[in-house]
Order: sequence, then structure tokens, then C-alpha cells
Amino acid sequence: MGGLRLAVAVEKLPFPAPFRIAGRVFEHQDAVVVTLDDGAHRGRGEASGVFYLDDDVPRAAAAIEAQRAAIERGIDREALQRLLPRGGARNALDCALWELEAQRAGRPVWALAGLKPPRQLITTFTLGADTPELMAAGARRYAAARALKLKLTGDLELDAARVRAVRAVRPDVWLGVDANQAYGIAELGRLIAVLVEARVELLEQPLARGCEADLEGCDSPIPIAADESALGLNDIAGLIGRFDTVNIKLDKCGGLTEGLAMAHEARRAGLDVMVGNMMGSSWAMAPAFVLGQLCDVVDLDGPTFLARDRTPAVRYAGGMIWCDEAVWGGPSRRAA
Repeated sequence: MGGLRLAVAVEKLPFPAPFRIAGRVFEHQDAVVVTLDDGAHRGRGEASGVFYLDDDVPRAAAAIEAQRAAIERGIDREALQRLLPRGGARNALDCALWELEAQRAGRPVWALAGLKPPRQLITTFTLGADTPELMAAGARRYAAARALKLKLTGDLELDAARVRAVRAVRPDVWLGVDANQAYGIAELGRLIAVLVEARVELLEQPLARGCEADLEGCDSPIPIAADESALGLNDIAGLIGRFDTVNIKLDKCGGLTEGLAMAHEARRAGLDVMVGNMMGSSWAMAPAFVLGQLCDVVDLDGPTFLARDRTPAVRYAGGMIWCDEAVWGGPSRRAA
């Protein structure tokens, strides 16, 4: 690519209410937004980084600024993989380069990625960890949802009550849980027994990253998904025989380029594929929606936690997500 003009902005995306997971409460989401402009076309990328890796937005913005000269001389996605490590900074730039390439080529990102025309996707809607009563009430409010994901905290008795309360009021939905590394292997059997009883269909990251070997020989009737244990492409080999599903997040792996590579490699390894998110607006969900076309489980509800989203925005209806090319990644418009 020829010379580019780089713009970097840091934004605070407010939540209307706090969101709780194991060990953390979020009241807003910070995001770094990158724009790349060649004078005729522009591409955008948004990233929030990975909080548990200390990959926050100020660090991401600083990492991008440190490479401003190299970026503005002209860079492509292949060169970017060598320029920056995986994480939020590379994700924002990688996604901006995908959209810029789509603008220049006159073809949408999904076509450039070699994918079929996109379809609407069933997405999970996430309930933050709270009292069982409040989580059940939240499940009722998601009346149109076809799939729900519950955040757990590692308190087995309380987590069991949470799962049972939600299942009681929503016997119809696909149900998954995310333990966010809160359990140890000694407790896992008891947790799985509760989940089987409640007809839970996916258990995400029950053990801490670094404890993957503890899952060898764990014959769980519920598929176990790797999230924190699957940061990038190099982690896939270490998941075989321990996990059933790989949760790919663009902020973790550093963009759509590596995300697509992870999905293809996971398939070759016999693993199912999931796409998730680190919160964010429609500009963060849109590239993940492209990746979602290859996935078995889709968790792209990030914008539903925001007080306000982009315009235009991804659309949620009937428990599904749809991203029009006008939101991001289309061929025929100059990005606003």
C-alpha cells in the first residue's frame, strides 16, 4: 500500500448499568479507534484490548503512535503481523486495513476473505453475574433471545442457583456459561453435574490459563471452550485433547487476519469454533461478524451493553445479529 494518513482516537463507551464477571465490574468500555486514509478511501478499526493481559486502551494507542512513521509510509496486513504483536493495537489497525482494502478493491471484506455472502447469525446475549433473582429477571427481559450466556464467579453454590434460576424461567433457550477461570479442577466435576442437570450446552474457560493440562482425561458431557487459554494461532495445538471449542476474539489475537487463520486451523484440528468479543461498538462487532460466518457459536452482543452505539449500527432482532456493509467493510462508500 502507498502512503497513508493515520488518525488515532481514544473513546469512552458508557454502559447504562454496571456489568459484573468473576473478579471485575465494568461501568464503561474504553476503545481506541483507528482511521487509515489514502486520500480516496478510508478504513476504520476499533479495539478495547484485553484487560487481564494489561493490554489496555492507553497502551494500545501508544503502541500505534510508536509505529506511526512505518504505518504512514504504507503498510499491508502481512507487514502488520510483523510490526506489532497480537492485542488491541494490532486489531484496530488490522481491521482498518481490511476495510481500506475493501474500499480500494470495490469488494466487501467477506468476499476478500474468500467467504460466502453473509447470513444472519444467532448470537448469545450475556447476563452478568448477579443474584439468581436478578439474573432470572434479566433472562426474562431477553424475551427474543434464542441463546443466553451466564457469567459465573466460582462460588459453586451461588453459581448453581444462578444457572437453575435462569433455566427455570427460560426452558427454551440454548444456554452456555462462562466461568472466566474461576474454578479449580477439584471442583469441576460438581460444577459439570449442575450444568448437565440444567441442560447447559457450553462451559467456557473453567480453569485458569496455564492449567490446561488439568483437563486431560476430563470426560465432560458438556463441551468445554477455551477463551483465555486461546489467545492466538500458536495456542491451538495446545488445546487438542483438552478443549472442544476455541473462542476467538479479535482483541486477543490481534485482528481479523489472525482470527480467520485461527478458525481454519481449529477446524483442521477437529475443534469447534466460537467468536466472542471484549465489548465495544458496532465497529468492533462488524469484523467479528465476518469471522462469525465460520463459527458454531456466536457471542457478539457487545453493543447491547452500551448506552449508545454507532450510526449505522449492527442490528439485533429475533435473537440474531445482522451487520450491513454500510456499518463497516463495504466496498462502495467512503467511511464516515
